Amino acid sequence: MSVFRTVTFFVKEQLPTLKMSAYRATLISALALSAVAQNPQPAALAPPRTGFAFPQKETLTYSVDWRVFPVATATVHFEADGDRERLTTTAETSGAINMLFHLSDRFQTSFDREKACTYEFDKQTIEGRRQINSTLHIDYAQNKSSLDEKNLVTGQTKHVETPVAGCLTDLLTGMFYTASQPLEIGHSFVVPVADSERTVPVTMKVEGQEEIKTTLGTFKTIRVQPTADAGVVKNRGNIWIWYTDDDRHLPVQMRARSFWGTITFRLTGDENK
Repeated sequence: MSVFRTVTFFVKEQLPTLKMSAYRATLISALALSAVAQNPQPAALAPPRTGFAFPQKETLTYSVDWRVFPVATATVHFEADGDRERLTTTAETSGAINMLFHLSDRFQTSFDREKACTYEFDKQTIEGRRQINSTLHIDYAQNKSSLDEKNLVTGQTKHVETPVAGCLTDLLTGMFYTASQPLEIGHSFVVPVADSERTVPVTMKVEGQEEIKTTLGTFKTIRVQPTADAGVVKNRGNIWIWYTDDDRHLPVQMRARSFWGTITFRLTGDENK
């Protein structure tokens, strides 16, 4: 996960005695850190709640901080395309950390506006010397997903096909799909995520209400924590997402906390373009 991977590199330079795993993160980190525990019977993806609609066109901008240091900027763009919604996310390192380790990631996904089923998830990642492009295509008629990946540095390629059952979301869409669900305090729901070569259930725990201050103003929010009951995620810190406490459920803040520090995404821009 790109931004976390970059920040981890920076921390290693500053604190060489610490042994850390390399985290990759953009806005999808909120789910990706939770999406590592396997379950042979993942829950079905519930459709968006009645009256909810994904935006026809919208661009969200987030600042990304490690502890008190600004490290990156991320943008999320929504674009309606008939019965599909196209979601594009970019992440770029900034400031001093960009001199140590350059990151430029782009993620694109296409999903059904009414059912939220993902059809395609593309990733183009440049992280230092690492450059990888991949496409995950889900064919519901054939009940399978196909992953094609290419390392642009070594030229190595990979093709993997995996059986799937029912409607799935992806690591990027999943965070915004959560906004389409009723967020009732004290309740939880499971999101089945197509994660490369497997389907992973991620539990979204609706924990409570909280007031969040950003450069765009102060928001009353609902705090949600993605969790998994097994797998290495149990030792990789905690993740929270703060959604506005209204019909939009706009994610205004995301945070990951581990032994190496805290990374926070804060909403700094919301434009209808």
